[in-house]
Amino acid sequence: MSSGHRPASTPVQLARVGDRLSFVYLERCIVHRDANAITAESASGTTHIPSATIGTLLLGPGTRITHQAMSILGETGAGVVSVGENGVRYYAGGRALTRSATLAEGQASCWANRRTRLEVARSMYRLRFPGEDVDGLTRRELLGREGRRVKDCYQANAKRTGISWQGRHYKPGDFSSGDPVNQAITAAAQVMYGISHAVVTALGCSPALGFIHSGHELSFVLDIADLYKIEIGIPVAFDTAATSPEDVGPATRRALRDRIHSLGLLDRIVDDIKNLVLPHTAQPSIGADTGTELGWEADRMTLQSDHDVNLPTGTNWDAQNTGESW
Repeated sequence: MSSGHRPASTPVQLARVGDRLSFVYLERCIVHRDANAITAESASGTTHIPSATIGTLLLGPGTRITHQAMSILGETGAGVVSVGENGVRYYAGGRALTRSATLAEGQASCWANRRTRLEVARSMYRLRFPGEDVDGLTRRELLGREGRRVKDCYQANAKRTGISWQGRHYKPGDFSSGDPVNQAITAAAQVMYGISHAVVTALGCSPALGFIHSGHELSFVLDIADLYKIEIGIPVAFDTAATSPEDVGPATRRALRDRIHSLGLLDRIVDDIKNLVLPHTAQPSIGADTGTELGWEADRMTLQSDHDVNLPTGTNWDAQNTGESW
């Protein structure tokens, strides 16, 4: 039986999620590997990027990536995404940085119970709308409040930037159909989805088990990205549309990258996810005798036993013997 340890880098050896670049966008180049870095080779030359510093690698039009590059990116837990020219589609994610299932189990436990699922949803609204009392509100009432707040946010930012606001319009698959501000909002939203997806997968959580969104493979990703829509995504989109209407997609992506870095958003996303799914669940123990708590970053696998007791792997638990090692 496998002990569960990978013969790869340990969590201590890998860069923390919060210490990484939020994302790196590449287009019209060949992505390869050179030792522990990836290289981007284009007509203008070759650029080396330390793979362990990447949160999400966005592969735009005209990119090709080698198997060796994918191997090192997977090893370092980076998300790899193929995107359209304006970054409006998200196709794939990377492997988890953490070796522990604590956050995944906490998320699943909260999601599987109707009461705790609603508690987490309310907690998400408290993060989005500080100062509002959402205790006792139903899901329908929460959705209604969100809709009003988002509309107010659009109108307030339109007034602040002097942009004529005709409402939110987005035609899936046709980015250019919207006016500049709608294009900027779409570009900002997709970037936030990509970054949130990278953090969710890096922490080992399920992208599909959402508390507000439901039924989609990225439900939890959408939940997390929406936490920062009103505070970060929408204001940056309006600011960009007011100054760069001719190049609004790439300009929004660059502005949002700078804003994310200045706010230390990746650290904040990590903390928010932990605070949302862990307070509602008990920390599992490693063994019946030690009672040692399993830290969420621990590189350790256990076996489930009775009464919520987890036993060490690598031992034969046949009741006829005293527990010989395998």
